[in-house]
Amino acid sequence: MILTDTHTHLYSEEFANDRTEMIQRAINAGVSRFFVPSIDSSYTQKMYDLEAQFPQNIFLMMGLHPCYVKPESYLEELAHVEAELSKRKFQAIGEIGIDLYWDTSTLAIQQEAFRRQIRLAKKYQLAINIHCRDAFEEVFDVLESEKSDDLFGIFHCFTGDAAQAERAISLNMKLGIGGVVTFKNGKIDQFLDQIELQHIVLETDAPYLAPAPYRGKRNESSYTLLVAQKLAQIYGLTVAQIAEITTQNAKTVFGI
Repeated sequence: MILTDTHTHLYSEEFANDRTEMIQRAINAGVSRFFVPSIDSSYTQKMYDLEAQFPQNIFLMMGLHPCYVKPESYLEELAHVEAELSKRKFQAIGEIGIDLYWDTSTLAIQQEAFRRQIRLAKKYQLAINIHCRDAFEEVFDVLESEKSDDLFGIFHCFTGDAAQAERAISLNMKLGIGGVVTFKNGKIDQFLDQIELQHIVLETDAPYLAPAPYRGKRNESSYTLLVAQKLAQIYGLTVAQIAEITTQNAKTVFGI
């Protein structure tokens, strides 16, 4: 059984004391493919070091996280993204998008950064990995304006309703489902069985959003298995079937 964690911050400081052991725990649990999003330039070398340590397991994205889109630095950060993309292969542009939970004052430059990185994804024929928090309409507005056959990817940590799920799917996006699906008040478990499994990929967003029974504690990639177990209940399938289908979906998005 091969499970794919399509979104995990393996370079996080939260793993400083046991990073290698944590990754090995995940591999032992059947999670052997890790897709690692970028946040900003300060993490780039850490990402490359991880890839060198686990070259068969770790696949990298490049992008500027919307929470790190700051007036004084975002143009320099976007230049870094472009420079790295020109040097080597990545599996996606991410994580990119809009976050209005922490700061609404940067909406205009977040929109600009999102749009510019979508165009980079098209240029390099890569998927996008979308971060959306308190910003569904704003994200959809940009996606609609950039809509084309060569725009596709994953709506990371999807927490919307059924209508928003269908809208995301209509825009060539898979839904990234993680620990929230196991929360009692997570809500997405109430309609997920109406969404065809071909539109779903698994993720953890480790070290954040740990699934039950670890909610509130540090998340790690081995817990992808717990997300798969919850989806098996929702869809009435075996965990092995969930693993096979969602891993194939991830391969469709990332090309690997």
